[in-house]
Amino acid sequence: PFPCPSCPLRLVQSPVKMGKKGKGTGSFGKRRNKTHTICRRCGRKAYHIQKSTCASCGYPAAKKRTFEWGQKAIGRKTTGTGRMRYMKTLSRRFKNGFREGAEAKKKAVAA
Repeated sequence: PFPCPSCPLRLVQSPVKMGKKGKGTGSFGKRRNKTHTICRRCGRKAYHIQKSTCASCGYPAAKKRTFEWGQKAIGRKTTGTGRMRYMKTLSRRFKNGFREGAEAKKKAVAA
């Protein structure tokens, strides 16, 4: 408390400041360091800089990080959820015996 300039013998409460001791509002202002950065394998912001491991895919481990209890998560990342630039034409090319550069045979005109 400090004396009020306009009121004689009256004390005014000082403005409330956010504390920085606990985990709450005041401590959020101190958070400025990044723990995770972008992973080079899965592309998510889950690569822990100090641990040097990805929280999402498990990189640099050889096997991808998946769990049986996370079926929905597996479905979000599996084949068919992206562009499939190579795979989408594979079934058609397999059906035709993977032929390349051959011209189609001319059909006989029905007279």
